[in-house]
Amino acid sequence: MENIALSLRNVTKRFGSVIANKDVSMDIRKGEILALLGENGSGKTTLMNMLSGIYYPDGGHIELEGERVNIRDPRDAFALGIGMVHQHFKLVDTFTAAENLIIGLDPNKKLDRREIAASIKEICDRYGFIVDPDKKVYEMSVSEKQTLEIVKVLYRGANILILDEPTAVLTPQETEKLFAVIRNMKKDNKTVIIITHKLNEVLEISDRVAILRKGEYIDTVPTAEATAASLTEMMVGEKVDLNIERSEVKDKYVRLAVSHLSCIDEDGIKKLDDVSFEAYSGEILGIAGVSGNGQKELLEAIAGLQPALSGSSVIFTNQEGVDNQLIGKSPSKIRNLGVHLSFVPEDRLGMGLVGSMGMADNMMLKDYKKGHGIFTDRKSPRTLAKQVQDELQVVTPGISTPVSRLSGGNVQKVLVGREIAAAPSVLMTAYAVRGLDINTSYTIYQLLNEQKKKGVAVVYVGEDLDVLMELCDRILVLCGGKVSGILDGRTAKKEELGMLMTGRREAVDA
Repeated sequence: MENIALSLRNVTKRFGSVIANKDVSMDIRKGEILALLGENGSGKTTLMNMLSGIYYPDGGHIELEGERVNIRDPRDAFALGIGMVHQHFKLVDTFTAAENLIIGLDPNKKLDRREIAASIKEICDRYGFIVDPDKKVYEMSVSEKQTLEIVKVLYRGANILILDEPTAVLTPQETEKLFAVIRNMKKDNKTVIIITHKLNEVLEISDRVAILRKGEYIDTVPTAEATAASLTEMMVGEKVDLNIERSEVKDKYVRLAVSHLSCIDEDGIKKLDDVSFEAYSGEILGIAGVSGNGQKELLEAIAGLQPALSGSSVIFTNQEGVDNQLIGKSPSKIRNLGVHLSFVPEDRLGMGLVGSMGMADNMMLKDYKKGHGIFTDRKSPRTLAKQVQDELQVVTPGISTPVSRLSGGNVQKVLVGREIAAAPSVLMTAYAVRGLDINTSYTIYQLLNEQKKKGVAVVYVGEDLDVLMELCDRILVLCGGKVSGILDGRTAKKEELGMLMTGRREAVDA
């Protein structure tokens, strides 16, 4: 009998008519690092949410060390030694690390800061964490917040830890530190389950890999016997070419010239500080940086959605060589100048699409002024919506179904498809493949490369450095709202990018 920590037996979960998990049966061993892989909508997070008490199974049951257990809420999960660190942290910004640790625990227990600090130190010493008990969350970096979330779970007695996309916003150096901590937890006989899309990290850190496809369990394989290609084939059900094409840049000329671009937010904090660079036609310019270092503000300022400070300049040069200043102009005025600019924002439903509208109506939004009077051409948007649905395999009951009812990955497909279909001269994307499975991600990479071949200047903000180095011709790195370096995508090293992302190296121009 294997040393089994946790077992799922015919676990099923439904949301209305949609079956998120169907008869899933699998075993998770003590002291192992298990990676959980699957396409969008395969049921990975739903399955783990049932282990952590957020959802309750509609069928089947869960066993802990051979004993059947009932996990009705997160308190039950913690009582059984199961804790989950979500991709979006559950911390109170104005509280200290110590105060966040005890939220939700016995309200009648007196707060003993010395005892909490001692517990934090013991956990940190055992696994290699660094946590300041008195530091406020809003003063912490992303990696410090994630560390606190993991410590919080361990403080509550978890022996089984579930980490959802733990490296999504970490630098390579921070990822290595996290992996060292995870290996230390394994040595301490903790079980760690990682949900991730990054196959290179799966192959590096895990002992076994469990695969879900369309809500059903496929298999669990030893990582030592797996490859990126074999895992992808198991996830998708067919072979997928994992090579990202990168053609040489031809006939390049400056399409966007950004000079001394600076922006401040509502609180007067400078989000962009004297940013200057050029984006060329027929190239993909990657933007790298730890989340929140000005990527969002940069694209929005170019698109006319973010006011810029005096002295800022963004010059768009059309095919006839005519220059247009974009700073100070609204998106509609930019469009009226004949500037064909497409933008896939980070906020899909808040800024990119209208959630209450279907695919067809959201397609119409891009060119709604082409209608005549009170009559609007609905035939073209419906044709385009159907084309995007077929080419990007958008899973939806119909093109009139509100996009807010679609999964995050399918919403992203709708948005990317619409912006590419507008035949832009400049295409800016913020995390275009975030939340997308590997098969669809490679479809997006191919679409971006097709735009590049057409002479479009593509600006690609991404979080996966391996993809940035394989896809992009040049990579601009932002740190603290400043350009810390611009590297050649063909020769860039991940460690070098990581150093620039944390501002530890002088800027390098490619």
